[in-house]
Amino acid sequence: MSIVKLDITKEHCPMTFVKTKIALSKLNSGDILEVLLLEGEPLQNVPKSSAEQGYKVLEVSHVEGQVHKIRIEK
Repeated sequence: MSIVKLDITKEHCPMTFVKTKIALSKLNSGDILEVLLLEGEPLQNVPKSSAEQGYKVLEVSHVEGQVHKIRIEK
């Protein structure tokens, strides 16, 4: 199992989930993707869309300011 980090704090919807999905597609089953994103649409859409695509959202946590971290297992 490996953990890959992805920072999409400078991206806007729909690119936030597009970049997340591309990163997830490169992982092996059981690997974890840690995504840093901003609150608002990205925080609402990325976990929801990831779960709808069949990925397991393990954690959503606040980092600082408007930045949040999501851990997604492939």
